[in-house]
Amino acid sequence: MKDKRCIIIVLDGVGIGALPDADQYGDSGSHTLAHTAEAVGGLQLPHLQALGLGNIDRLKGMPPSENPQAAYGKMTERSEGKDSSSGHWEIGGVISATRFPVYPEGFPPEIVTRFSEAIRRGILGNKTASGTEIIAELGQEHCRTGKPIVYTSADSVFQIAAHEEVYPVGELYEICRVARRILTGDHAVCRVIARPFIGSESSGFVRTSRRRDFSLPPPNETVLEAAQKAGIPTYGIGKTDDLFAGVGLGEVRHTASNKEGIEETIQSLEDRDRGLIFVNLVETDMLWGHRRNPVGFYQALQKFDHALPDLISRLSSEDMLILTADHGVDPTAPGSDHTREYVPLLVYGQKAIDLGIRKTFADVGASVGEFFGIPYRGQGDSFWQEIYP
Repeated sequence: MKDKRCIIIVLDGVGIGALPDADQYGDSGSHTLAHTAEAVGGLQLPHLQALGLGNIDRLKGMPPSENPQAAYGKMTERSEGKDSSSGHWEIGGVISATRFPVYPEGFPPEIVTRFSEAIRRGILGNKTASGTEIIAELGQEHCRTGKPIVYTSADSVFQIAAHEEVYPVGELYEICRVARRILTGDHAVCRVIARPFIGSESSGFVRTSRRRDFSLPPPNETVLEAAQKAGIPTYGIGKTDDLFAGVGLGEVRHTASNKEGIEETIQSLEDRDRGLIFVNLVETDMLWGHRRNPVGFYQALQKFDHALPDLISRLSSEDMLILTADHGVDPTAPGSDHTREYVPLLVYGQKAIDLGIRKTFADVGASVGEFFGIPYRGQGDSFWQEIYP
């Protein structure tokens, strides 16, 4: 097999317009990129614009490129929900047919009791809350009692916040694994999330970068697994390993920031002449989208845009770079949750064409499978031959 590399970069939460069923999720009219552009007076992202981002949809400050450097389009989420895990699985070729359970009123007694008994102490919280607000509210009581803070959101998540001096991070990860074992069957939430924090009541409590997600494994084989079985090296950067529960990934690198994730991606291109590199850059979602901060969201995009030429310069004519997202998180929408949106698709390869509106994120998985010439049993329609005639 000829040496070649495929790099998938997921810009977490960078949606590009409400899906037709967005009203079923309370997300009618959401548009992460367009509303961010309006909020900041227009997008100045010259390298993403050159690839063709402005050709996908109308975005203030970003007119269409007359000669885009990449194939461009947008993709429809077919999976139920709007979670990071299901979005990534669908990119990998697995469409989730059922929604994960959510707990707008907090978790039921049978779950809380089992968890408390397993960790041998009570909990605080057990409600829907913003992560920054709940540690401000309950951080001091947590430090006094040693009880972990449990909370959720509109997403299917069981989040556990703990001060790093009360629960060393390794212990926090371990009680998350306990929760993951309990949350099965009807209560199989998509992700258990460790949320370590530091600080004090006087100085303020601040979350650290050592978050970890303990996801359900994909229900079927992804293109990552297919590649691995075919002898293609697979490498996960960022929280990719967490979202796929480690399945299908040979090497992993958990990164603390987008900057570190981008640097690790560039270094992986320097070090590897073959393989599938799957990257998640989470700051647009975690730091700015959920906090409804369009300025911070835009600044994170600017930093990625600035790094693009350096990344692209490492590619050969045999490589394929795919830029996309896993859901929306419109920073101007009410609340603090993900939004049900199309996601952009930019494919830097041998031919720049309009890929249109794809019927599923799984078209990426099908295309990667065909790119490597490996057996692929996932869903989706490949666009590889359109770009590599």
